[in-house]
Amino acid sequence: NKSQDSGIAEMEELPVPHNIKISNITCDSFKISWDMDSKSKDRITHYFIDLNKKENKNSNKFKHKDVPTKLVAKAVPLPMTVRGHWFLSPRTEYTVAVQTASKQVDGDYVVSEWSEIIEFCTADYSKVHLTQLLEKAEVIAGRMLKLSVFYRNQHKEYFDYVREHHGNAMQPSVKDNSGSHGSPISGKLEGIFFSCNTEFNTGKPPQDSPYGRYRYEIAAEKLFNPNTNLYFGDFYCMYTAYHYVILVIAPVGSPGDEFCKQRLPQLNIKDNKFLTCDEEDGVMVYHHAQDVILEVIYTDPVDLSLGTVAEITGHQLMSLSTANAKKDPSCKTCNISVGR
Repeated sequence: NKSQDSGIAEMEELPVPHNIKISNITCDSFKISWDMDSKSKDRITHYFIDLNKKENKNSNKFKHKDVPTKLVAKAVPLPMTVRGHWFLSPRTEYTVAVQTASKQVDGDYVVSEWSEIIEFCTADYSKVHLTQLLEKAEVIAGRMLKLSVFYRNQHKEYFDYVREHHGNAMQPSVKDNSGSHGSPISGKLEGIFFSCNTEFNTGKPPQDSPYGRYRYEIAAEKLFNPNTNLYFGDFYCMYTAYHYVILVIAPVGSPGDEFCKQRLPQLNIKDNKFLTCDEEDGVMVYHHAQDVILEVIYTDPVDLSLGTVAEITGHQLMSLSTANAKKDPSCKTCNISVGR
């Protein structure tokens, strides 16, 4: 019969796990516990745990109910921490089911029925994980170059809409899902994207852009000054040789500042590897990292009257767009050793 063929027997005496609880969820671990009847409880030597990404649950059914497809764990006191057995991905929905098992002297297992299938979602990167990303980004940031403006490229229709419908003020919008899958700002933080990289030979913003032929420029001190906090948000690449670093500038005490303070590593605005603001002879001086492309998110509305809008003379290079871009999970430069 099927049980003998698989080397696994089935006996009703072993209790079936029920009322499964998942707790202490991180981006790459969780704790699991359950209730079970006391009869034959002392015979349990192992737990079989079947974990699947939720989107695969219909195509990845158990081979049959008495074959463990994932993890065989020794029976330990519950709750049991599950870590390192899979490369769990952050912010991902999973399904899990459990069997109890008793290992026999001949090496075969007696198993219970599978429990019910339950669902849970892993967490975002924590500050600890983001600090690991930050340290990797610092390694390749390169020397610092001067800058004087932040700029935002868009189509003419965008700026017309801001003038007509938002009283001339660009409004924060929710960040898309580009970058690291575990980034806590994706789909949650509201802000306005700016660039600040300069051309090495001119010290000015490049004339090309993937985001539209019109550019809003604003003096750096209008957005970034001692009344703002600076946070590290992400580090990623898109199967290319160059890397992106996302920074967040938030006015002190603003909703964006409170959001970031809970979730992101804060940087010293005068002394970091990516974007600095310091006073020299009574004048604010700004520098940016040469060897990464900085994407800066400003968390408050910005009035167009604080800067200028003009058409750029360069090309619209759509290949450089990072909208909803997927991070290369195999890059050793910008990945950390937790779930992708």
